[in-house]
Amino acid sequence: MSAVQRIAILGAESSGKSTLSEALARQYGTLWVPEYLREFVDTLGRVPYEEDQYGIALTQRAREDAAAGEAVRFLFCDTTPLMTALYSRVYWGRVDAQLALLDARHDYAWTFVTAPDTPWEPDGLQRESEEVRQMVHRMLVETLAARGIPCTLLAGDLPHRMRQVRGLLGQA
Repeated sequence: MSAVQRIAILGAESSGKSTLSEALARQYGTLWVPEYLREFVDTLGRVPYEEDQYGIALTQRAREDAAAGEAVRFLFCDTTPLMTALYSRVYWGRVDAQLALLDARHDYAWTFVTAPDTPWEPDGLQRESEEVRQMVHRMLVETLAARGIPCTLLAGDLPHRMRQVRGLLGQA
């Protein structure tokens, strides 16, 4: 049996990453790793500070590592340290050295980017605005291109995005 393939689901805020990740895991009969940042914000009742970023990314990756041992064929990862590093650049203009090292380990079999083409919805402390969402999307696409990380843009509603992914990963 081959190793589980980690699938990165990246995108700006309110672009459907969590919904897609959960739906794909259900479709393929496997696991998904929810975005730890959401839990962090809900638990602490605040947005992260710069010094929280590395711990958030480290926890995200540790949860991926734990789930990989239980997943079947694919592990759908709702965000990665790459997004944590990108948001560090947005809010603080820099990425701390430890986070940069973790971010450099973008070792996913597939990278999917959710287009910011769904309605933007406020989500308490975690979401900013449509303008920020569009800016982060542009930064993400530029970062992936600059680093030579192949990715597929997923657009449209959930059924369309699911069909796009199935066309690349194969049927469940």
